[in-house]
Amino acid sequence: MRFDHVGIATRDAATLADLFGTMLDAPVAHREAFDGLDVTFLDVGEGYLELLEPLDDEGAIPRYLDREGPGLHHVALATPDVSAALETAREMGVELVDETPRPGAWGHDVAFLHPQSTGGVLVEFVER
Repeated sequence: MRFDHVGIATRDAATLADLFGTMLDAPVAHREAFDGLDVTFLDVGEGYLELLEPLDDEGAIPRYLDREGPGLHHVALATPDVSAALETAREMGVELVDETPRPGAWGHDVAFLHPQSTGGVLVEFVER
């Protein structure tokens, strides 16, 4: 596995993309509307910053923003096989958010591990 991206919950992805884009020389690598979100990936060299802006008031990101405010939402690790990574985590007793991979942004398969089992960090496995 290797680092893939950090997900950042925000109410203004365009402004944050401009800030990080200029400050870090991080161009937009991909942008799409996905699952009620405006999702923007900024290329920071060895990975991405994923900006997550809700398009409506439904879903996990709007709830997160209401509860926690803007900021770091999750850390994503790239794996060649999300199913195998989930099975390893399951065998180790890690609580899973997703029992099986599901479609994610940019057309990738993803699955999340519950932060109660991972030191308070929401971990995402992503298969590119």
